[in-house]
Amino acid sequence: MLMQEERGAFPALPANGSDSAGVTENRVLEAWARIRGRLREEVGEVEYRTWMRQMTLAAVEGEEAVVLVPTRFLRDWVRGQYGDRLRALWQNENLGVRRVDIRVAASAAPADGAPDGEARREGGLAEPLAGRMAAEARDAERGAPDRNSLDRTGTDRSGSDRNAPDRNDWAAPLDPRFTFDSFVVGKPNEFAHACARRVSEKPASPGFNPLFLYGGVGLGKTHLMHSIAWALREPGLDRSVAYMSAEKFMYRFIAALRSQSTMEFKESLRSVDVLMIDDLQFLIGKDNTQEEFFHTFNALVDAGKQIVVSADKSPSDLSGLEDRLRTRLGCGMVADIHATTYELRISILEAKAQVAGIPVPARVLEYLAHKITSNVRELEGALNRLIAHSGLFGRPVTLESCQEVLHDILRAHDRRVTIEEIQKRVAEHYNMRLTDMSSARRARNVARPRQVAMYLAKQLTSRSLPEIGRKFGNRDHTTVMHAVSKVAELMQGDAGFAEDVELLRRMLET
Repeated sequence: MLMQEERGAFPALPANGSDSAGVTENRVLEAWARIRGRLREEVGEVEYRTWMRQMTLAAVEGEEAVVLVPTRFLRDWVRGQYGDRLRALWQNENLGVRRVDIRVAASAAPADGAPDGEARREGGLAEPLAGRMAAEARDAERGAPDRNSLDRTGTDRSGSDRNAPDRNDWAAPLDPRFTFDSFVVGKPNEFAHACARRVSEKPASPGFNPLFLYGGVGLGKTHLMHSIAWALREPGLDRSVAYMSAEKFMYRFIAALRSQSTMEFKESLRSVDVLMIDDLQFLIGKDNTQEEFFHTFNALVDAGKQIVVSADKSPSDLSGLEDRLRTRLGCGMVADIHATTYELRISILEAKAQVAGIPVPARVLEYLAHKITSNVRELEGALNRLIAHSGLFGRPVTLESCQEVLHDILRAHDRRVTIEEIQKRVAEHYNMRLTDMSSARRARNVARPRQVAMYLAKQLTSRSLPEIGRKFGNRDHTTVMHAVSKVAELMQGDAGFAEDVELLRRMLET
């Protein structure tokens, strides 16, 4: 049930006194006006007019508000970027609205009460946005001037000159921390690092163009991308480098289409020596932007320019990309960054601690490397937080302070302790083979760690003594009892041994 915002009828809202239907409608319209005003304040005038001005409130149906936009593209964008915020703002109005449904309606009424003519002049209604975008992209690709925009001299028909944006305006800023010197190399990332080095030294080398880096979140893709860019921007090299996220590429492309400046956009990007696009998976499902990136890709490679791309998956696994683009991305060098190993995590933590200049005990670094295993970014963040706490309060970094300061991060990595996990951690700690946990070997360097693992299994799991014995090579429950009492006795008489066992317990339990 659709309506124009100035005059229409909303279905009655959930019980709220004896309000008449007209009063209810007025309250909803007032709430919608406040929501739009709040969005305008939060995102700024330019972004509001670009993405949200064409939203129209259609109805409130029970606990759901229905908002109309003129195109599917705009619907997907508003849902993805502002859907959660719209829902939160409606809930703040306390009108019983719990969901916001954003739908496509080509005949959506002009927003903000703007006259029809004004909305049409701003591209809101006269021509569906997605269709206009596709047409402009085709025109621009053929080399035609933007429709109704430029004459052959590049002058706006209204009389004003259109100046192409500075090339640097298209690029995202680089993080000065992300250089090759600060990148810690280990087995999981050594191949990707070597490829990145090669491209920074000899861009557009055969077999390395494009360079496609892929791996999970927080493993170092962006660090390597920035490192390449910094190396290529060294004084005296005279190379132009454009680095940006795929999201920014799309945003700039759509903005160029809306402002009828696609030729300037194309010329700006195709004039660079190196184009770097981070998180390419963002373009999945964005057909128009994929097509523009494909043509930009071809133009740069054909001109002998370097392309560097990163994503969370390999080109062949990026379902949703056009086949021709996926094939082109895989024709150069594809380098993956594997999940970190314990040794690499320790190396990263040691390097970061050294740069910070605050002493961090090795046992704390080992503890963090064992506990936070999936994300280097989170690992570094945890260490930074620990160091900051130590500096602010003048307290030394200890295992106890680590657990206290990082309790929320460590809790997020909690998991149920199993005997298999205990055996694996103890074996790693004492540098022994995992198979020795259930072997018949009785050498002290094997028997003692095995006893520690039995002790921890008794302390940290609900397994019975016979069950624990079976996990250690079908040993008798009396053997487990002896191991538990022996470890407890040694902990009382040997402070170093006790600290070892306590470290293992914390790594497994916390």
